[in-house]
This record gives sequence, structure tokens and C-alpha cells, in this order.
Amino acid sequence: MRRAARLISGGATGLSLAVLIGDLGRPGRFVHMLRVVKPTSPMSIGTWLLGAFSPLAAVAALDELSAVLPRRGADLVGRLARPSGLAATAVAPAITTYTGALIANTAVPVWHEAHRELPYLFGASALAAAGGLVAATSPAREAAPARIAGIAGAVAAQELHRAIHRRLDTVAEPLTDGRPGRLLRASRWCARTGTALLATSAIRPSRALDVVGGLALAAESALTKFAYFHAGTASASDPKYTVLPQRERSQGG
Repeated sequence: MRRAARLISGGATGLSLAVLIGDLGRPGRFVHMLRVVKPTSPMSIGTWLLGAFSPLAAVAALDELSAVLPRRGADLVGRLARPSGLAATAVAPAITTYTGALIANTAVPVWHEAHRELPYLFGASALAAAGGLVAATSPAREAAPARIAGIAGAVAAQELHRAIHRRLDTVAEPLTDGRPGRLLRASRWCARTGTALLATSAIRPSRALDVVGGLALAAESALTKFAYFHAGTASASDPKYTVLPQRERSQGG
């Protein structure tokens, strides 16, 4: 299970880093962002977090591939793997939540109004995906901790969805209509399916149940992120989702 977790983490982090650099347009911009630390900017802090987490996760992942490394390199990686893994664990909660803080720190109505819950939602959804993927790629007899993490993340994510809908009220409409609504409904079904299958496998371990249930939780996480992305775009195109919250705050003041 440790091997699966390290390799998934290292691969996913490398992909995330490549996507971030791609979004910036030129690789040099990523280096330029590391010239300063701006605590008030989620993008600045996120860049530093990802820049710190990536090598730590890479070292831990390389330790699982030590058989293909030169002996001297394998020895060095072996000595660094455990402290790197522990350090990565300390940084991981910030890595999984900073994207929620980043998009909430905008004027996009759905994202901005959900600023209290969005980082926690992204973190819970990431926990569900991580637990699901590790359970799917681990021997059934070893996957119990991954199942627990995946189920806990999925349940927490669904509760946070409901909290956002209750608190945002009218502003949450883009989350129920059109493409975002379809994506969120699909994510809920994936969460329910994945949770049920992993819970069943916890009682009677089954690799097949772990694979299907784990992939369902990973799909839930992806669908959730895409749903909130498209809901934000929809809310930004309709002035009422900007005007109504401003009016309510004005009247409340």
C-alpha cells in the first residue's frame, strides 16, 4: 500500500506541476514566482507549496523504484525517503486545499460566496480520490487504511456540498442547473457507489470491489472539480449572482 501511495502521489504531483507551468504560459514564469513570497496571494503560496511538495514526493516515489536506480543513487534515496515522506505528509493538507482558496479569492460569485467551505471541500474530495486510488492499486489485505480514507473523504465532501447549497441559497443555482448540475449529480452517485463498495470490501476484502469502488471515488473528485469550475463560469455570466449577495450584505449592514 505504501508503494502504491508513493507512486500515485509522485506521478500526480508531477502532472500537477506540469499543468501549472503550462497554465503560466512559459516555464520561466514558475521560477519568477519563486522569487518572492506573498502571504496574501494564494497563487504565490500555492506555487511555493507545490515547489516544496514535488521533490519530497518524488524522492519517496523513487525509493519504490530503487531496483532500477544505480546503487549509489538508490542508497541516497533510501536514506532520504522516510524524512521526505514525513515532510510531504505535513505539506499535503495545504496542497489539497490551496486551489479551493485560490479560486475563492476571486470575484466569481459561486466561488467567492463559497469561500468558507471550498478549501475544505477540495481537501475532502482529494482525500476521497487518494484513498480510492490507493485502495484500487493495493492488495485487498493491505488496503484497509486507504478504504477508510476514501470513505471519510467522500462522506465529508458530500456534507460540504450540502452546506454550500444551504448557505448560498440563490447563488448556488448554477450548481444545480445545466452542465454543473449534471456533473454534481454524477459525482454524488460515484461517491455513493464508491463508498458502498469499499465498505463492503472492508467486511469481506475483495480486489474487484476495491478497484471499482476506488475508481468511483476518483471519478467523484474529478467530477466535483469540473462541476465547480463550470458553475463559476455560469455564475460570472449572470449579473444577478453578483447583485443579490451585494444587496443582501447592504441590507444586513
